[in-house]
Amino acid sequence: MIFTLIPLPVLILYHGGERMSYLSKDLETMPRDELKALQLKRLKEQIARTYERVECFRKRMDEKGLKPEDIQTLEDLAKVPFSYKKDLRDYYPFGLFAEPLKNVVRFHASSGTTGKRIVVGYTRNDLETWAECAARMMSAIGITDEDIIQVSYGYGLFTGGFGVHSAAEKLGCAVIPMSSGNTKLQIQNMVDFGATVLCCTPSYAMHLGEEVNHMGVKDQIKLKCGIFGAEPWTESMRREIEKSLGLKAYDIYGLTEVIGPGVACECSEKAGMHIWEDHFLPEIIDPDTGEVLPEGSTGELVFTSLTKEAFPVIRYRTRDICRLEYQPCKCGRTHLRMCKPQGRSDDMLIVRGVNVFPSQIEEVLLKTSGGDITPNYQIIVDRVNNTDTFDVNVEMSESLFEDEVRSIESIEKRITSELRSTLGIGAKVHLVNPKSIERSEGKAKRVIDKRNLH
Repeated sequence: MIFTLIPLPVLILYHGGERMSYLSKDLETMPRDELKALQLKRLKEQIARTYERVECFRKRMDEKGLKPEDIQTLEDLAKVPFSYKKDLRDYYPFGLFAEPLKNVVRFHASSGTTGKRIVVGYTRNDLETWAECAARMMSAIGITDEDIIQVSYGYGLFTGGFGVHSAAEKLGCAVIPMSSGNTKLQIQNMVDFGATVLCCTPSYAMHLGEEVNHMGVKDQIKLKCGIFGAEPWTESMRREIEKSLGLKAYDIYGLTEVIGPGVACECSEKAGMHIWEDHFLPEIIDPDTGEVLPEGSTGELVFTSLTKEAFPVIRYRTRDICRLEYQPCKCGRTHLRMCKPQGRSDDMLIVRGVNVFPSQIEEVLLKTSGGDITPNYQIIVDRVNNTDTFDVNVEMSESLFEDEVRSIESIEKRITSELRSTLGIGAKVHLVNPKSIERSEGKAKRVIDKRNLH
């Protein structure tokens, strides 16, 4: 296989007083020993800088009896204390910043279900780094300056829209800054402007696919690929999106706390998401003990930002459960790959003592649909008389809706059996009317856990 990379502008960063200038190709194909040497150099600088400037980190290091000079190898990172999303709320809004506000040129934020929002900041160099990483992502799947990119992630404090927008402009692409919502106009612009790339959440891509086919304009759109992230999705969902929109669907990964979309992405091989290790140092740990796990293990993903200036994170626990792939990729890039997250350790449901991930349920539903159900579903967990109840509502297709009741009952039983076989626990499956489950223009709300409300 011939390996080619789209040439990108030279990236110039000033980090720790050092001028760093690398071509993207040099970094993406850097031999592993050179890449590790670069990581170690940047790690030492980042640990020292964060210790000096961020009180929370300095206190935790001191409590462990650690000083920055104690970190002499990449393996020494395991000695360093973790950081958590709770820290961002406890030190809201600027308590974890490592730069004075006069050097911060942009804020982003995200909200959770409880507590205060989390707020992060970016220097000009941070924004350049972000655009570079996300541009690598687009280049890896063959996007060029010939493409027209429709950005249907939300713009504003959410990182999605701005992250891919800046990357697209860096590549010289034409950008349609749609943001989320107004689905009919989204589709009209796809047709009128000839969009070739779509960027949005996978659940919204599913909704757009439904509407494209309902409007009968699939043959009028020119989409060749889509970049979908910000929420978990399965391989079955990928196939559904590709079928409904007639494109190739690619996965990306990013967190507001680390930088935003572009931390990792799939290449044309679709064999896992390359983590840009020159900027983001990954670990896999046991989510219960915090111990670093051997290569190839499945566990919780932890990130250390090596070059982030305004808001560095050291050993940040993402709560995402996944595995890292260390074998060389056929595309020629040397940066390791992460598999699709199986779920989140804090989103995992424990129902009657059994661990259940929403992604497991989605995989079963899409695998056993047979055209009778849509990919829209909702999981409802409750507690009645001290016993957990477990219900799964699934939208039936228009054709099944018009069918006989006994056919619907038969399909419910089939899905119930498949779920029990996969999960090891029984669930009550209810086929509900088409389009009765609320659609999302951002992240889909798949789980309603009412046990916390009692």
